[in-house]
Amino acid sequence: MTYNFFAGPAILPKPVLEKAAQAVKSFEDLDLSILEISHRSPQFVAVMDKAEANVRSLLNVPEDYAVLFLTGGASSQFYFTAMNLLGENETAGYIDTGTWSNKAIKEAKLFGNIKVLASSKDKNYSYIPKDFDIPSGLKYIHLTSNNTISGTQYQEVPDYGVPLVCDMSSDIFSKPIDIKKFDLIYAGAQKNLGPAGVTLVIVKKDVLGKIERDIPTMLDYRTHIAKGSMFNTPPAYPIYVSMLTMEWLLENGGVNAMQKRNEEKAALIYGEIDRNPCFKGSVHADDRSRMNVTFLPTNEAFVEPFLAMAKEARCVGLAGHRSVGGFRASTYNSMNIEGVQKLVDVMQAFAKKHN
Repeated sequence: MTYNFFAGPAILPKPVLEKAAQAVKSFEDLDLSILEISHRSPQFVAVMDKAEANVRSLLNVPEDYAVLFLTGGASSQFYFTAMNLLGENETAGYIDTGTWSNKAIKEAKLFGNIKVLASSKDKNYSYIPKDFDIPSGLKYIHLTSNNTISGTQYQEVPDYGVPLVCDMSSDIFSKPIDIKKFDLIYAGAQKNLGPAGVTLVIVKKDVLGKIERDIPTMLDYRTHIAKGSMFNTPPAYPIYVSMLTMEWLLENGGVNAMQKRNEEKAALIYGEIDRNPCFKGSVHADDRSRMNVTFLPTNEAFVEPFLAMAKEARCVGLAGHRSVGGFRASTYNSMNIEGVQKLVDVMQAFAKKHN
């Protein structure tokens, strides 16, 4: 068995892959592939309805929030959010915790005033900033809940007393969240939700339509709310696979069970990092991600031999991002405890051989 530790596109549950593969050949009783059917057909409308219902069930999403399935990845939401929520003379606060928040800041500056409230760049994004001033008059605060490259994560999102916009691309559905804390959440699917090609947006309806800017029809959230995420042809197959993944989550205890599962996996691998003489953690212990475990060798000469040993043991995708180096083990919901134990076994064998 191959254990997939890639950061994304990421591991999917085997039962989901099996159902998705069958649907490519023949979907329900149509004798047609799901790749061929009309998005207006009753069969696909049912998929879309079920996908939305699953989101609402997993996260307890209230009716005054819209659930959308869009395209363009989370990167499109960097400008989508600011275009829809931030007036030209208004100010939003952004917390800089790495590459993705940096990109969001760049795009948002096109639409209004952006104030970077705090940044962990001074220590190569190895921690989550916590003590900083919140100026008055902010339209919203934007944060990235989990940072795939640096390996940091908000264990709890603080109440800043300001509406929140959050990029949850890499940890949505990994634990319970209080939706009412947020005005808008967005997430690219290719971590815990489904394959690349669809982006989930959860937005409080009454925050929309309050700016004077003219917004292109396709870039206005209200367009997609009015058309049930089908203003244009939606990415049908990624939505279908996401629906299946959420069904799998519900069948396996929902986000509460995922939180417990992810805590167990994190404890196992971080425990090994902290006691193994060949490895060391790369981020502040309080801010360690349960989705993307980043760690470094105690000797740079260990990098290639360890990756080779891991690959031989069928643990793949462990090279760290080029901006951080070292190693990264992505342990999303679909990674089971056996996979993490296999990696820990390799780490222990490496230490026995090289130390």
